[in-house]
Amino acid sequence: MSKHLNNDTVELKEVRQQVLAKTQILQNLIPPTVSYTTEGNVLVIGPEDLARLAAGKLSNMGKLAILANESITSQDEDHLEKVMAAAEDVESFYNKLIEIKGFLGQFQVKVDSGDEGDAKTTDLSLAAIRKAHFDLILDLSQSPCINLEMLPPGYFYVGQDEAKLEEAIAQLPDLIGEFDKPRYVKVNSEVCAHNRNGIDGCNRCLNFCPADAIQSIDKMIEIDPYLCHGAGSCTNACPTGAISYDLPTPQALHSYLHKLVTRFREQAQIAPVILFHDAANGAKLVGEDLPGSVIPVELEEITVASMDHWMSALAWGARQILVLNTEATAPTLTQMLQGEHKLANDILDEMGQPQRVSVLDETSIGDLSRILEISANWPVIVPGEFAATTKRNTLYAAIDHLNEQAGSVDTCLSQSNLPYGQVSVNTQACTLCLSCVSTCPTQALTDGGDKPALHFVEQDCVQCGLCESACPEKAISLTSQMNFDKAERQKRQTLKEEVPFDCVRCGTPFATQSMVHRMLEVVGGHSAFSANIERLKMCSDCRVKDMFEDILQDPEKQLR
Repeated sequence: MSKHLNNDTVELKEVRQQVLAKTQILQNLIPPTVSYTTEGNVLVIGPEDLARLAAGKLSNMGKLAILANESITSQDEDHLEKVMAAAEDVESFYNKLIEIKGFLGQFQVKVDSGDEGDAKTTDLSLAAIRKAHFDLILDLSQSPCINLEMLPPGYFYVGQDEAKLEEAIAQLPDLIGEFDKPRYVKVNSEVCAHNRNGIDGCNRCLNFCPADAIQSIDKMIEIDPYLCHGAGSCTNACPTGAISYDLPTPQALHSYLHKLVTRFREQAQIAPVILFHDAANGAKLVGEDLPGSVIPVELEEITVASMDHWMSALAWGARQILVLNTEATAPTLTQMLQGEHKLANDILDEMGQPQRVSVLDETSIGDLSRILEISANWPVIVPGEFAATTKRNTLYAAIDHLNEQAGSVDTCLSQSNLPYGQVSVNTQACTLCLSCVSTCPTQALTDGGDKPALHFVEQDCVQCGLCESACPEKAISLTSQMNFDKAERQKRQTLKEEVPFDCVRCGTPFATQSMVHRMLEVVGGHSAFSANIERLKMCSDCRVKDMFEDILQDPEKQLR
């Protein structure tokens, strides 16, 4: 195979074209959607002169209002005459802006309508256009009034850029009516590690949404589908797969990648390079002149494909993964991408594989020949035969296969803040109360059934910290790491086990030795237990029987 790796013939491009034509991502034929409804009512925000001139160009819209939040930009008489003549029937408001919330068709704008020193909050839409909300917002302020990397649909920030203003004015009339948008992601609260039993755990998704569409409401993760842009950062960050992308689903993308790589290898007899790019800016840069060995994969955003997709594609026989990042990518997504890129190559380094994952920018996409020339000399990967299952198990299956193809190391890669790792227990402090088991969202921690014991499987641990917070004895600590020893990582470890404590009255085991001894230490000396210390050594049934027998023998004891 290796003698063909540098070959970029017409035949290779034809093979790629055939493979792409015959391979489709399986999609839901009736995907879930959300609907926006607008009447075209617009709030224009900014210096009053610029806002009024802009409003004058929106006569084909619904009701208009102006919120003048900055000083006029020019005192030129000709300019002011044009301003006075523009949008004469549009009312201007000069209140201090408090907040803007919402999205296309549902913008709530709060302003301060009180006198000086007497704050009073008012819905501007009610005062300005007698409507419960604005449908659209055109913002000409020096800085955007909504400070988000991905602005909500229907909010146009143009600043004082004439070209952006003209583009927005041209687009606004098209946003009157009813519009559907996909629900990009879904949440499975059953496996979410955010909160259990009132204890806070994982917050990874909350830290990476550039549209501020994710919130913790009543201790549960909720995603506002109207604000969601489908960036995929939440699904990428989620360690359990509780948040999953829906267009395509993770499984559908895995299946697509597997078919692409396998079919290309079979027909071209070389290992392909997978190039992930976004559907907007990246698609324009990729073009049709890609080298024949490079297979482009278009996504809504580049962070929709996470590390389990990268590693799986490699393990199924791709020789390299390229991810095209552009200047239009939100900074939060770029930060996540850089972190995942570094971790992926650290993992490959540890096992002795070349750094097979590369992030390209807009300048390096035109220099693919140099990048491909280097990777052409890397060892060829024998395709793995594993199937994609859950996010976590698929990633580990890919890593284990790549490790077998290289150094077969059994080391641990220790890094902070990884959603993989070890749980350790201070056996002297642990009483086997099993609070940790009840809070573990992935069943990485389990009990011993009929025997007092605490078991742990490292492969299932997401390092959410719930067990550590739930432990009343503070006996649990976490170690963030990627363990390359497959057998050690997958085996059930016994973190602690004990001989049960038998009831001193009936002989039934009812607690652990350490728990009973702990109770005796803590409350054994209390006056309420001093006369009946033996009851602490009884099961619940025997304890009740003993209390009633005591009362029957001395009926006045309760009164005393």
